Amino acid sequence: MTSVPISLLDLATVESNGGIGDALAHSVDLARAAETGGYQRVWYAEHHNMPSIASSATAVLIAHVAAHTQTIRLGAGGIMLPNHSPLVIAEQFGTLAELHPGRIDLGLGRAPGSDMATFRALRRDLSASDAFPSDIIELQQLFGDSLPRTAVNAYPGRGTRVPLYVLGSSMFGSSLAAQLGLPYAFASHFAPQLLTEAVAYYRAHYRPSEDHPTPYVIAAVNVVAASTDDAAEALFARAELDRVRRFLSRGREHELTADEAGALYDTPAGEQIREMLRYTAIGGPVRVREELAAFAKHADADELITVHPAPTPEERLRSVRLAAPND
Repeated sequence: MTSVPISLLDLATVESNGGIGDALAHSVDLARAAETGGYQRVWYAEHHNMPSIASSATAVLIAHVAAHTQTIRLGAGGIMLPNHSPLVIAEQFGTLAELHPGRIDLGLGRAPGSDMATFRALRRDLSASDAFPSDIIELQQLFGDSLPRTAVNAYPGRGTRVPLYVLGSSMFGSSLAAQLGLPYAFASHFAPQLLTEAVAYYRAHYRPSEDHPTPYVIAAVNVVAASTDDAAEALFARAELDRVRRFLSRGREHELTADEAGALYDTPAGEQIREMLRYTAIGGPVRVREELAAFAKHADADELITVHPAPTPEERLRSVRLAAPND
């Protein structure tokens, strides 16, 4: 069993045979299961123009789930800050913090979380990501209480001190989080290549801050848990093929069938997609906990945030329950 806290990243997946309302209801079920099971937090990521993901209005989803849970921390993993002005995000998450004191996190990413056409539809400039470091500093000021009253303030937001996390999958995020003295979350659930290098750099170059005197690393890892090891292996094989099918269906008029995806499984494109799942804990409850503990040591992580890529809502919910720290 791992000694570090375990959290959950919910992708708010929309099923091909379901609707967005079903996906949002499932997010509530997952959060309740995580709360009962002793998970540290549940995060949701901002994505746009993706019919299979229902978390684009991230703050709204967080508010909905918070109203249907009691104690678990909830937040963004993350808000893609180049898509927004810091003031608007401070007002949104300040409102959440006032409604649910002590339960709201704000993870911040630099990527647009969408394609370029969607980025333009958001009315943002392509150079917006260049301001990511200064936008984070501006957010810190808006959540604080030291701005003069003649300046622009976030109401709600001011004085809430919503915890900020820098998200990343490259050395840029590692360096920025270290420089700003903020916790760092690495997206190793889909970008495993630089995990150990980025974490080592972050810890070696960390500059202590008032709120965070020591570095703090959250590493993301996929989990496929089932009642037995054999059942989990079979479930992972289906999840892996489903990942290939979903990714290679993008931009097509019709989604690929399982057979069509299977024909592309061993192609360079298929192998690249499967490599995204390099860090996956697979097994029954005992083996999953052993693999999570080993991954936490490998990643030098203070916390793990788990992603459960099982193909159906029922299987994802069961995986979350079987891998729960309190189970």
